[in-house]
Amino acid sequence: MYELSARAREIRERLLGFMHEVVEPGERDYLAAIAQPGQRWEIPPVMEEMKRKARSAGLWNLFLPDSRNGAGLSNLDYAPMAEIMGRSLIAPEVFNCSAPDTGNMEVLHLYGNEFQKRQWLEPLLAGDIRSGYAMTEPDVASSDATNIRCRILRDGDHYRISGRKWWTSGAMDPRCKFFIVMGQTDPEAKPHARQSMVIVPRDAPGVRILRPLQLFGFDDAPNGHAEVAFEDARVPLGNLIYGEGKGFEIAQSRLGPGRVHHCMRLIGLAERAIEAMVARAKSRIVFGQPIARHGMAQEAIALSRCEIEQARLLTLSTAQALDKQGTRGARDRVSMIKIVVPRMACQVIDRAIQIHGGAGLCEDSFLSHAYAGARSLRIADGPDEVHIMTLAKMECSRGEG
Repeated sequence: MYELSARAREIRERLLGFMHEVVEPGERDYLAAIAQPGQRWEIPPVMEEMKRKARSAGLWNLFLPDSRNGAGLSNLDYAPMAEIMGRSLIAPEVFNCSAPDTGNMEVLHLYGNEFQKRQWLEPLLAGDIRSGYAMTEPDVASSDATNIRCRILRDGDHYRISGRKWWTSGAMDPRCKFFIVMGQTDPEAKPHARQSMVIVPRDAPGVRILRPLQLFGFDDAPNGHAEVAFEDARVPLGNLIYGEGKGFEIAQSRLGPGRVHHCMRLIGLAERAIEAMVARAKSRIVFGQPIARHGMAQEAIALSRCEIEQARLLTLSTAQALDKQGTRGARDRVSMIKIVVPRMACQVIDRAIQIHGGAGLCEDSFLSHAYAGARSLRIADGPDEVHIMTLAKMECSRGEG
């Protein structure tokens, strides 16, 4: 139904082999390294070694449709790659395909000026630096982005940025060199023309990391999330992306493909969870027989398989719609996957945890961390409720006028 191009099929086979031969053993080394005392926020050497191998193998920047800097794949061709990478919590970075860098690279590729591309995009494309995306704020309901209050004020030949952001992904990474910050440039403009995006170096005077944030107790080291204060941070006018009042336009173009990436990665994580569920159910004996022979476990496995397949088909349909109709034309499907896929992943991972018993709750398996990540995506990139409201409005407006 959703057939990959010949080139995408070839890349997919190489990606599968690389995951098995390099990433799976590398993941164990990576997790062991950051578990060592004093190394929690150090980048394990195995990560840079895996990245070097991935780039040499031509498995680099696979998400970017520009063939000069990326793989030149359509959204539909890239979607199965994101699913494969999503099986591992560290794999996307190995291939330079991890958030928030992917979205930031897309923004700079589409909207950045020549200086911004040379100064910030090129090192990101090379994997030499990392970045952060600062949009959500602690003091307002950021599910309605018109509430954003961070100010970006023009001051001579500079902008002054003042405000607090949180859940700024990547902010704790020692390789993070800049943030893309969304804030108000004109509070008197129409609601969706008030916001702009600007590049703020992480080491700029006035930028202060207030605290690292944990996700259900997971710190996601060595990348991490943080609350960040911008206290009259000054940047040149040339750090403005695209133009004043263009923040919403940029955000929408960033979030469309990004939501497909997130959802396909979640489907990959759910696939790993159902595999673990089946293996546990077949090997664990309760009441004289394997768990897999009990009806409740069979129901959990069967429902999980149905839900994963449904979610995958919907997400591939969305990727195809993005390719054919663009972000605006695929808005309804993008909202659908944002509602459906994180809920599916939470359900599947929860069932896997239940079948694992106590082992599913602790660090002896990947499941608790996987659940925390899946649960966060019911809020990140727009809460379920916002997408439900948006989708309902679109359905109600069909046939009007």
